[in-house]
Amino acid sequence: MDFKSSDTITGPRAEDHLPHTAQAAVKIVIVGGFGVGKTTMVGSVSEIRPLTTEETMTQAGVGVDDNYGSDSKTATTVAMDFGRISITEQLVLYLFGTPGQERFWFLWNGLFEGALGAVVLIDTRRLEVSFDVIGRLEERGVPFVVAVNDFPDAPRYPMEDLRAALDLPEEIPIVKCDARRRASSRDVLMTLMRFLHSIAMASASA
Repeated sequence: MDFKSSDTITGPRAEDHLPHTAQAAVKIVIVGGFGVGKTTMVGSVSEIRPLTTEETMTQAGVGVDDNYGSDSKTATTVAMDFGRISITEQLVLYLFGTPGQERFWFLWNGLFEGALGAVVLIDTRRLEVSFDVIGRLEERGVPFVVAVNDFPDAPRYPMEDLRAALDLPEEIPIVKCDARRRASSRDVLMTLMRFLHSIAMASASA
């Protein structure tokens, strides 16, 4: 491609540069079914402009994608979402949001490479979508926490009822969140980091 003299090539924005104090980086994956809020969570909490791979939904997905409860969605993630957040001056989390439709789940294998842990985002209107997601994490041995995204029209259940429905062991944290709010999404990530720390401490003392 030929560039004109008037063309301007720019690099990353100043705010996108990794802080010079960063000493450790951790890869975290945000997973869940279609329309549960993964892209929203990455976008709300990321300190850099998030990378998204959303495409407009077309008639090709009719009868293939289960969008019950998400009828108003007009776009969907087809590869991944990416963001970054500094938990402390030394610790940075790289966030990878996975595509929700089952036909794109083959991409999960690459996204999970090197991941230290995961957040499973769920929608109580479509709880059954989470079963296969959790099963895949358990098969891979990836530690995870469960975050219940608080949709306005979603039914609300006691946490212990949700734990029983999802067949979650007592040690796996389950929390409520609003993926649209930065503070709420950050709290979910902090819950995951505390859980990963507890696992590491238990392994060290074993």
